[in-house]
Amino acid sequence: MILKELFFVLWFFAPAGLSNMSAFLASKIPLLKRLNQPVDARLKFRGKRIFGSHKTIRGFIFGTVMAIIGVSIEVLLYTLIPFLHTNIPINYSAINPLLLGFLLGFGALTGDAIKSFFKRQLSIPPGKSWVPFDQIDYILGGMVFTYFYIPLSAAQYVVLFAVWFLVHLVINFYGYILKLKRQPI
Repeated sequence: MILKELFFVLWFFAPAGLSNMSAFLASKIPLLKRLNQPVDARLKFRGKRIFGSHKTIRGFIFGTVMAIIGVSIEVLLYTLIPFLHTNIPINYSAINPLLLGFLLGFGALTGDAIKSFFKRQLSIPPGKSWVPFDQIDYILGGMVFTYFYIPLSAAQYVVLFAVWFLVHLVINFYGYILKLKRQPI
């Protein structure tokens, strides 16, 4: 039962995790350079940028599109692999991949942007680690945005939160080893 829950929360939230990573990776794609405009349009609140220059239209669009692609692949796999029918408690054949992908991707990125607002207000520089908020922002955003479309049980939310918190730590550590990130956490 525990393995089934772990598999489900990894499966369900993978597009949000992909979105969170993709927003960062979008900065490495020269073709998307034109979309490198800050989401906050350089506006300020109490004399400080609302989100900062690291939250871009490019990141929001690319991250959200990647989440939609991720959910679309999940829907396809669900229809092709009977094993998934017994191990995923949601009928992915009935899911709208555009909607769920948008909610997971845009929700994760919105959670990250809201956290950035507070970082800017507290004068924490972009890229500087703010544990545990840097690790949970996208999780909370994705959970809140998807709740009204596909509400999970309280136990599933707890497992999802714990698993994706750990996944985030591991991925960031590997990003640090590969010199993609300046800090291990």
